[in-house]
Amino acid sequence: MASLFENNRNYVLGDNELNLIGDRDKLAQWRHKGMGPAFYRLGRKIIYRGADLNAWAEANRVDPAKAGRD
Repeated sequence: MASLFENNRNYVLGDNELNLIGDRDKLAQWRHKGMGPAFYRLGRKIIYRGADLNAWAEANRVDPAKAGRD
């Protein structure tokens, strides 16, 4: 599995790397709906672990070569 994010890094809202999966508003919508990558809420601060972001991205990977071959 290729890593889009550094596994040993924590990402906070405002980090440009998070724009890869969605802007600040989209991430807020996902958190409100219980969707998206796992996160920590420490007071008002939202923190995403790189390993969690990579796991979420891998779980949402689409391989067109295998689509429709169930």
